Amino acid sequence: MTDIPIHMKRLFSGFIAGFLATMVFHQLTLEVLWKLGIAPSAPFSMVPTQPFMIPATLSLAFWGGIWGILFVLVERKFPQGGGYWPAAFLFGAILPSIVALLIVLPLKGRPMGGGWKPSFLLTVFVVNGAWGVGTGLLARVLPPRR
Repeated sequence: MTDIPIHMKRLFSGFIAGFLATMVFHQLTLEVLWKLGIAPSAPFSMVPTQPFMIPATLSLAFWGGIWGILFVLVERKFPQGGGYWPAAFLFGAILPSIVALLIVLPLKGRPMGGGWKPSFLLTVFVVNGAWGVGTGLLARVLPPRR
């Protein structure tokens, strides 16, 4: 049996980092915002999603893993040192948020941008930014390292 190439292992690590960052960083940040009365929905939703009836949090974590693959493909372009963390936050806060607000919500029959409510937008950008930081942290500790 041949060894899996290092770049494939890195992509797999990116998926795992993004998946776990969703379950921990994203959802715990949502919990804090929910407790503060800012987030419009509670974390760790087990509401089944269409069409496969997968709990919402697991579906979200799967997509977090897909975004984690993209994250590890572009993170080498992030600044090194202290600039890495703001870049990781901004990656999460901007890219997945734009896709969610402009594409995913309308596909689900919800208003584009969630109706552009400030508390909703703040929640989306902050929890996705936390996901970016978490993905960056986990991508650095999961093998294989860059």
